[in-house]
Amino acid sequence: MEITLNGIKVQVEDDWTLLDAAKFYGVKIPTLCYHEGLSPYGACRLCIVEIGEGDKSKLVTSCLYPVQDGIKVRTHSQRVVKARKLLVELLIARCPTSKVLQDLASALGIEKIRFKARYNDCILCGLCVRMCEEQMDAKAIGFVSRGVKKRITTPFDIKSEKCRTCGACIYICPACLLRCQGPEPPSVLCSGCLNFSPPCVDQYKDVMCYLDPCVACLKDKGENMKKGGKK
Repeated sequence: MEITLNGIKVQVEDDWTLLDAAKFYGVKIPTLCYHEGLSPYGACRLCIVEIGEGDKSKLVTSCLYPVQDGIKVRTHSQRVVKARKLLVELLIARCPTSKVLQDLASALGIEKIRFKARYNDCILCGLCVRMCEEQMDAKAIGFVSRGVKKRITTPFDIKSEKCRTCGACIYICPACLLRCQGPEPPSVLCSGCLNFSPPCVDQYKDVMCYLDPCVACLKDKGENMKKGGKK
């Protein structure tokens, strides 16, 4: 198949997803609930991309969306970048202590969280559930309830006989990896590893390169800070 990826026509395999195609051609898309060793889940939505053109364009989850011949994909459009930032803000408001989320916020150039921190810890990414079932062949934990009451627990909230206390669920959990300041950080947002938001997004509506980090953006930010401003 042939698709258009960020304005460039590329060849892709029939059984690939949009995320597979982007990874193959070196375009980095942020992910959270996705893991190469587990089935795709699409819970976090961070891997969203924009397909189509004009008023008919839409955001789709790239880890689940299959490639289609002739499809036009934009992985870092202004609309996509804005949506990803909002998603990370919401996730951090739920679990500010996660280093994984804080690193994502810094990579996306997020400088403030507009939502009240809840400290609910679990972000319902489903990584631990899939790890337990697919890699450890245990099915000791799973989701219960729906909506705001949705949570992860053992059957009937009692110790599962299938649990081997292997620790795989803790190993893969992004909420379990505490940020650098420990379990009681002084602020909701760390920003200790903050990168600059690509200035090209505002001008071209798309990111113009996919270096991580972009050398040009870092240079612009450095010069701007010398002048007393902020990118």
